[in-house]
Amino acid sequence: MVIHYINEKKGVRLVSLLLNPQNYESPQKDSQSKEIMEKTIAFFEEKGLRSIKEDDQASRWYTDFLKLIKKEQIFSTLLTPAGYGAPDSRFDLSRVCEFNEISAFYSLSYQYAYQVSILGLGPIWMGDNEKAKHLTAEKLREGAIFAFGLSEKAHGADLYSNEMSLSSTSEGNYLANGGKYYIGNANEAALVSTFAKYRDSKDYVFFIVDSQHRNYKLIKKISTSGVRAAYVGDYELIDYPITQNEILSSGPLAWDSALSSINIGKFQLGFASIGICTHAYYEALNHASSRELYGNKVTDFPHIQKIFTESYARLIAMKLYALRSLDYFRSATDNDRRYLLFNPIQKMKVTTQGMKIIEMLLDAIAAKGFEQDTYFETAIRDIGMIPRLEGTTHVNIALVIKFINNYFFNPKEYPIIPKRDDLADDSYLFRQKAGKLASVSFPDYRLAYEGIQVPNVTVFQEQIELFRSFLEQASPNQEQLRNIDYMLALGEMFTLIVYAQLILENSKIHTISSALLDEIFSFIVRDFAQFALTQISNYNNSTQQEDFLKAMMKKPNLNPAAMQALWETEVKPLAGTYQHA
Repeated sequence: MVIHYINEKKGVRLVSLLLNPQNYESPQKDSQSKEIMEKTIAFFEEKGLRSIKEDDQASRWYTDFLKLIKKEQIFSTLLTPAGYGAPDSRFDLSRVCEFNEISAFYSLSYQYAYQVSILGLGPIWMGDNEKAKHLTAEKLREGAIFAFGLSEKAHGADLYSNEMSLSSTSEGNYLANGGKYYIGNANEAALVSTFAKYRDSKDYVFFIVDSQHRNYKLIKKISTSGVRAAYVGDYELIDYPITQNEILSSGPLAWDSALSSINIGKFQLGFASIGICTHAYYEALNHASSRELYGNKVTDFPHIQKIFTESYARLIAMKLYALRSLDYFRSATDNDRRYLLFNPIQKMKVTTQGMKIIEMLLDAIAAKGFEQDTYFETAIRDIGMIPRLEGTTHVNIALVIKFINNYFFNPKEYPIIPKRDDLADDSYLFRQKAGKLASVSFPDYRLAYEGIQVPNVTVFQEQIELFRSFLEQASPNQEQLRNIDYMLALGEMFTLIVYAQLILENSKIHTISSALLDEIFSFIVRDFAQFALTQISNYNNSTQQEDFLKAMMKKPNLNPAAMQALWETEVKPLAGTYQHA
């Protein structure tokens, strides 16, 4: 995912983390994985933006994309774990995530079919039904897609209130009855992993159904403003016959399978947001660079340069966090579950940063962003769906705040997690240990800051220590702890601290200039100060709490010359480097 650009004027080799299909080299180390990425890019480049947009506007099902998936065995290769399918099968999260970014770069509709299949496969690979696993591997070889029947119309993703049920029959089998709502791939999924309860015992159960079965009633396609070419459906099972061959898991395993599948599937959302923002960024910069107003190029105006420079910094920060979070996820064990903190931040923070970037870029290109023949118009519609459709932001922040105490006050030594770009079957993902989030430990967060001498990193360190002191000396009282709004706002500040940690860690792995790192931490300092102001202005705080919060409202170190240099050496040279015909 690392692309090299040459700035001939200055003779400096620039390194960017941004995906560029016209100069792309997959980071995968095996030829099969590289070919999958290259052939996927070639398919979309040949199809062209105009055709993709026509399919989107007509809400046309992407038969051509699914033919590619089958012909090149893409889902079969990427989504089959070791022990099933081909002898060299592996569920390698590195290449799984790479394909998410590439597919979303062209359209979230294509990524959606893939991500929903990942979700639907989760309960199958996590269950104890070996026959179903081998059947699934066969379906993948046939080019099938999959679905995840979890949410219901009346309850959303509230698993406790699930009404889908399995009733026993006199023959020792079951009949499934109930409906599922907002289910991707519901029209053509070969297998739909469906979450339910046994009617008699009320125990949880996962089973598979065939979307083409006569007792599977596809009620309708749910019309959405985004992902128009995808199929988001409403289905009902009416006395659908279920035998032991279709039951994937029961009891605690079924419950854990639901949560763990979400951990894997929703993790992909960050890479989808990165793909969308990258394509939109190229298009916006190309447009602004080619336009003249009042005798000047649009990109000569200082405020436009600031928009593109800051949005570039935010986009690189998203990529740094996502890739580093991936390292932790691939390295997870029962004794190292730090990914349980990093994953909800991936789902929430990376995706909401994507919304921020599109909003900023829209200010730079204005009405052009709404024209129907642009990629940007699609990005506007799709980017806001990602953090909202797949688990709302406040749900993920509520998870995050469970880790605050151990993160700050109970450090534990761990081996340093390396960059995980090795070929490996990430099989732990399918046997994750669930629950007990407050018991997850972390090393000293200050380790990430060692050896870094960047002005705005130093300012942010001061903000972090003030936040820690706030927790030690002026911690929320019982009334504040019971106030979900108050704690969620506090969680935003904690989230930004963790976000910054992984960005710093990855800045040491990838070649990130000190000017870019300083610009990244400039917006982090400002965002943190804004959260502190929100905490003061929206909620009742004690005098001591308010003093700490006011102290956190720090100003970043402003260096106009450094920002201008960043614009000239890293941002401006990106103009014209990619254009989707």
